[in-house]
Amino acid sequence: MPPMSEPWYADGLRFTCTRCGACCTGAPGFVWVNAEEVQSIAAWLGMSDEEFVAMHTTTGPRGLSLREKPNGDCVFWDREAGCTIYEVRPRQCRTWPFWESNVKTPAAWARTKVVCPGAGTGELIPAEEITRRLSVIRL
Repeated sequence: MPPMSEPWYADGLRFTCTRCGACCTGAPGFVWVNAEEVQSIAAWLGMSDEEFVAMHTTTGPRGLSLREKPNGDCVFWDREAGCTIYEVRPRQCRTWPFWESNVKTPAAWARTKVVCPGAGTGELIPAEEITRRLSVIRL
């Protein structure tokens, strides 16, 4: 088997979350949650899994997604306090901006840096860690 070529980001990419909420607000989208995340968030909120699913999720093309407010913001985003479930946020949120769609090419990363003020700044994230995060959820 030929050796795997290194990704274009072999030297790593810089990212520090500014907790600005740009990835949590605005245009409608999906925040996918699996059964483990449902349990974790429900427990954090002090409710049953069934209550959480009924109150805070909707069904989308890939399964359960967190609901949004009418303005497109995540139901758990508070404009004053930020993410109200930050400690138990879903893997999709934990791995941002290191999604396949954001790091597939240098051009994709450049587009990500336009919408995310923390992308391209701060801590250098090694390629191995980026690859690990890419494997957590495919987006």
